[in-house]
Amino acid sequence: MNRGRMADIAKKTKRYPTDLTDEEWLLMEPLMPGYAGTGRRRTVDFREILNALRYLVRSGCGWRLLPSSFPPWQTVYWWFRQFVRRLLFQTIHDIAVMLDWERVGREASPSGGVVDSQTVKAPVATEQGYDAGKKTKGRKRHITVDTDGRLLAINLTPADLSDSVGAQLILDGIRKRWPWMKHLFADGAYDRTQLMDKAAWLDFTVEIVRRIDKEPGFKVLPRRWVVERTFGWMTRWHRLVRDCERRIDVSKGVILIAMSSLIFRRLAHP
Repeated sequence: MNRGRMADIAKKTKRYPTDLTDEEWLLMEPLMPGYAGTGRRRTVDFREILNALRYLVRSGCGWRLLPSSFPPWQTVYWWFRQFVRRLLFQTIHDIAVMLDWERVGREASPSGGVVDSQTVKAPVATEQGYDAGKKTKGRKRHITVDTDGRLLAINLTPADLSDSVGAQLILDGIRKRWPWMKHLFADGAYDRTQLMDKAAWLDFTVEIVRRIDKEPGFKVLPRRWVVERTFGWMTRWHRLVRDCERRIDVSKGVILIAMSSLIFRRLAHP
């Protein structure tokens, strides 16, 4: 998205560039929880809650540092935890992915994807480990994306868990949510017997794309650059540069907010 288009979209936002535009809210509003049939009528504005969450993830600020133009941080955090428990962020993201497939004229059943991992520091995480290869203590993000870079599945583990073991954990989730997925591209770290056996049992084919070490200089490897670009999209959101969350489910919810926001902006402003 070039600067001119970004400036045009920013004019449509209420206060901050991360705010939902009217076009984005039109797509997202039907996915919000309805009013309860009993009890006190809800007064909170879900659009403002989402605006606050997008601002927090993009800016990287703390909960207590949310600007006063948003609802109180306690209210925002309470609804965030409710949405995480209801798996609402996961549902919103998956619907956004399918709508984006439809927008570009693709079938809503891609058969190919790319798997990779990213190790990030997690200074306050309750579960973390040391990745000797990256020399980093924290968490590891195991992700699968489609061939255009849309996030399909994510699993968070301590950083000392190997890529192949993390991929085994994520294969079950892919098969349940995207049952038509058949072919996965991966790097040499995934060329392990246990992973290949489980992939075959779940009817996956894993193709290893190896580095071209014999040729000097930087080389763009087929398919693998797609997932690296997705990691780049993630780290544009300052709260995702490192893992700032204690709980894994909270960390996953923050990632889904960022990735679904990118897709909804693309859907609303093609």
